[in-house]
Amino acid sequence: MGLQSSWRIDLIGKLIRKAQRDERGITGLETAIILIAFVVVATVFAFIVLTTGIFSAERGKETVFAGLQKARGTLEVRGGVVMTETAITAGDISAGSIQFTVANTAGGESVPLNPDATSNRTVLAYRDSAVAVNDVPYTVTWITGAGDLLDPGELAVITVDVADITDGTTDAAIGPNDRWTIELQTPVGAVVDITRSMPAQLDAVMQLH
Repeated sequence: MGLQSSWRIDLIGKLIRKAQRDERGITGLETAIILIAFVVVATVFAFIVLTTGIFSAERGKETVFAGLQKARGTLEVRGGVVMTETAITAGDISAGSIQFTVANTAGGESVPLNPDATSNRTVLAYRDSAVAVNDVPYTVTWITGAGDLLDPGELAVITVDVADITDGTTDAAIGPNDRWTIELQTPVGAVVDITRSMPAQLDAVMQLH
C-alpha cells in the first residue's frame, strides 16, 4: 500500500506539473497575441495621425499662400481723390469726373490695369443713392510706367467720367451733399473702397476728403 500511494502521489505530481507547464504556454501565446494587436492598432493610429498632420499642414500652407497672393494683388490709393470738370446742366451743378492715383501695395505684385481688356482685368463698381453699376468705364493715365500692368514702383491715375455711368435707366449725377462709393476690384486682390461725400458747394476742381 505504501508503494502504491507513493506511485499515485508521484503520478499526480507529474500531472500537476504538466498542467502547469501547459498553462504557462497558453498564457504566453495569449499575451503575444495581445501585444501584436496593440502594436497593429498603435501603428494604424500613428499612420492616421501622421497623415492628418501632413494634410493639415498642406492646407495651412495653401491658405497662407492664398492670403499672400491676395495681399500682393491689391491696389492702394495714393494721395487724394479729386473731382474735376464740374458740369452745369439746366441750372443743376454736378461733378464731371473723379480722379485718383493708384499703386501696388508694399511687396505687391503686378496688377492688370487695362480698362479695355475682356478678362483678367481690374473692375470699378459705382454706388450712390440712385445708381448701382458693377462695371463702369474708366481711363488710365500713367505717371510712371506704361503698358497694361501696374508694376511695383509705378503710379497711374484712374479717371471715371461721371457722365458715362448709367444703369440703363438712370444716369449718375453727383451733386452737392451727395455721397458716393467707387470699389476697385482687382482679379485676385482685396476690394478697395473709396467713399466720399460732396460738399454743399462745388468748385471747378476739388479734393474730396
